[in-house]
Amino acid sequence: MKIAIYGKSFSQDFYPYMEKLLRLIAESNVGMSIYKPFLDFINTISANKYHTVPTFTSVNEIYGIAELMMSVGGDGTFLESIPFVFHHDIPIIGINSGRMGFLANISKEDIEHAFGAILDGNYEIEYRTMLHFQTPEDIFGDMNFALNEITIQKSDASLITIDAFLDNEFLNTYWTDGLIVSTPTGSTAYSLSAGGPILVPGSGSFIIVPIASHNLTVRPIVIPDYIHVKLSVNSRSGKFLVTADNRRKLVDTSMHFNICKSKYKLGMVKLPNTNFYSTMRNKLMWGIDKRN
Repeated sequence: MKIAIYGKSFSQDFYPYMEKLLRLIAESNVGMSIYKPFLDFINTISANKYHTVPTFTSVNEIYGIAELMMSVGGDGTFLESIPFVFHHDIPIIGINSGRMGFLANISKEDIEHAFGAILDGNYEIEYRTMLHFQTPEDIFGDMNFALNEITIQKSDASLITIDAFLDNEFLNTYWTDGLIVSTPTGSTAYSLSAGGPILVPGSGSFIIVPIASHNLTVRPIVIPDYIHVKLSVNSRSGKFLVTADNRRKLVDTSMHFNICKSKYKLGMVKLPNTNFYSTMRNKLMWGIDKRN
């Protein structure tokens, strides 16, 4: 087995856990390759220099070699690691070096347990649905996908109007600050903070969630994930902001979007005794009495 490790940076208190992870890998028969900017960061703060560790900067350097991607950071770092692997069916496991993480759900205290389970092959791959969107200009190139959500947002202080169609049937004109089209995975991200429901992975649905709608009767709607969503935007400025997970672009209102389920799915490592429901309880502190 060979593991590719992706990250950006981490705080000083996470450093001993990073050292532990690297030591565990070095003491096993597992090969390792680290994203070069991340290795450069590690070497600036580490007493042990890792100059001989193989590095990568593109998918071509790990495709056909790495069997697993480890993302070290938060959910944002996890999302940044996806372009390296999702076309090539390389699963990802997220090591959380910060606070809350729904995607990076392995705590620093559980690193040794998680690595042991991986060595023993004691894990499953859970495949998550992704969004695909088409625009005339392919504004994000070959990264026209999203694991969490695609959003349309205003670019200035004025409201925008968004016409939404489902399989070419008119749904609504949203007078709003923006609109979120979310996967079940993304239902615990931006969609949740905008008032959307939580969906269980594999539920076969997407969510359309308005952001600060001008009409208070307009609520989030859950739709089957086989439906195609078409969006067109009108803005006083003639511009609006498009985001796909952590990527963003300012575009002209002449651009229309078609959003559907991607033919690709992202493989996420699922360890024993971990599941979506336990993650919800832990991350959202369900059932915890905070009165005392």
